[in-house]
Amino acid sequence: MTNATVSKASSSLSLMDLREKFGLERDYADLFFKQWLVDGDSLSSYDEQTLDRLRRNYRNIIDTRPLEEVVKLVVLAPLLELAGFYQPPFSIRAEVPTRLTVADQSEAFTGKIDVLVISQAFWVLVIESKQAQFDILTGIPQALSYLLSQPPKAQVSSSRHAKSGLGEHQSELPLGHLHQRFGMVTNGREVVFLKLTPASNERSSPHYSQSKAYQVIDEDEDLPQILRGLKWVGRYAIAYSCWQ
Repeated sequence: MTNATVSKASSSLSLMDLREKFGLERDYADLFFKQWLVDGDSLSSYDEQTLDRLRRNYRNIIDTRPLEEVVKLVVLAPLLELAGFYQPPFSIRAEVPTRLTVADQSEAFTGKIDVLVISQAFWVLVIESKQAQFDILTGIPQALSYLLSQPPKAQVSSSRHAKSGLGEHQSELPLGHLHQRFGMVTNGREVVFLKLTPASNERSSPHYSQSKAYQVIDEDEDLPQILRGLKWVGRYAIAYSCWQ
C-alpha cells in the first residue's frame, strides 16, 4: 500500500527545498544576464514616454503600500503592452494552476502563476508579483517552482541552429539552448529575471541563474533595461517556436 501524496503550497518552498527535493542548483558561472542586453534594442519615443508615465504613476501610489493587484496594474500591465505580449503570437493567462511533484510522489506543491505569457503551448514568461513591502527575493523560490512545473517540450537536434535576432552575440543559438525557461519577479519597486535550464543529457539536474535586481524608479537606466529584457524574451520565444 502506497502512502498518499501530501499536498503543500508552492509559496512554502525555499531555495534549499528546491535543491534538496528537485536537485535545482544556481549556476553562478552563467554569464547570461551580464551579456544579454549588451546589444539591446533602442526604445521608441512612445516606449520612453510610457515608461516616464509608469514612473510617475508608481510614485503616486508607493506611499499607500500598494497591494499585489495594484502592482500588476501600474507596473506590469504597461510593461507587457510595450513588450508586445498582448498581440499575436502571444497571449496572457492569469492565476494559472501548477503542480510540482517530488520524484517519490510523497509531496506535491501547488500554486497559481500570477501572470503567464504563452505562445501556442510554449510558456514564454512566468511572472510572480508581490506586494511592494515584500523583499523581492521572497518571490524567487515560488517562481522557480513554477518554472520547474512547466510541461516539457520536445527537444530538437542540437546540431542545427536558429536565426533568432537576439543580438550580435546571440544571433545564432544552438537549439540545445532554445529550451530555456524564463521568469520575472517583481514587487513594483524592483524586478528580477530568472532563467532555468531543465535537466538534460548534458547536465543531469536543473539549474538556474538570476539577473541583478533592477530598480523601477530609483535608477533611471533600469526601467528601460527591464523593457529591453522583456522584448528579448519575446524574440527568444518566437525563435524557439520556429523550430517546434
